Amino acid sequence: MNAVHQPVTLSAQSSKRNISMAASLGYFAISLVINSLGNVLTLVTSTHIHPSFLGSAYWTAAESNLGHALLGNNSMVLFWAFLVLGMIISLLNAALMHHFEWQRVLGNFAFLLPFSLFIQWFGDIFNRIMPNAYSPGMVTLYVLINFIGVACMGTAISIYQRVNLVLHPADDLTQILRYRYCHGNVTLAMWFSYVPPTIMGLIAVLMTGSLVNIGIGTLFAFLFQGSITGIADRIVFPNLKHQALDVGR
Repeated sequence: MNAVHQPVTLSAQSSKRNISMAASLGYFAISLVINSLGNVLTLVTSTHIHPSFLGSAYWTAAESNLGHALLGNNSMVLFWAFLVLGMIISLLNAALMHHFEWQRVLGNFAFLLPFSLFIQWFGDIFNRIMPNAYSPGMVTLYVLINFIGVACMGTAISIYQRVNLVLHPADDLTQILRYRYCHGNVTLAMWFSYVPPTIMGLIAVLMTGSLVNIGIGTLFAFLFQGSITGIADRIVFPNLKHQALDVGR
């Protein structure tokens, strides 16, 4: 099911900030935890089902695969993969906006640092407490948890994109594509935003000869995460509107 969006025409700076900084920080903190948790739930359920068929969300799978291809089984591989690859995407965003802003790039970094730490922290916790799934009941439960993780990610993206305090570069990319190139359609923008992680996945395959964390959960995220974000825009904190939206000159 795709969310319905009306065409949107935006100027370079189309809206002002009408919520307090305290409220912005509160919404941001909530969304950061929800997004980190959602990412980890898709990763952990994917790796703990045997035989593996589930997969994690698209960006999550691509970054973790390329991270392992570059760094091996380093204990901090998730942290470094999400941080460094995220900052590379911030440079792509500047190109799409036709304008480079140090403030925006630093904002991306300000998001990525705690986000990457949360990913590593939640990953360590859930890898320890969630057993491997072999029985039909456990496998079904893990599939459900995986889909819930995708829903958490889509909901979190909706919240912090509307707050627009600092963004994950991948979600900044989606927002730029959504309002600068896709006339407000978040689902279409989400699909276009999957080009960079596809390239990351191809590089990982060339380096290692294989991909992990790819499966029906990845397909579910690919098809529905954008729609979940669009729905969350309307029903999760419905009075929260996009703040100080800037998609370039």
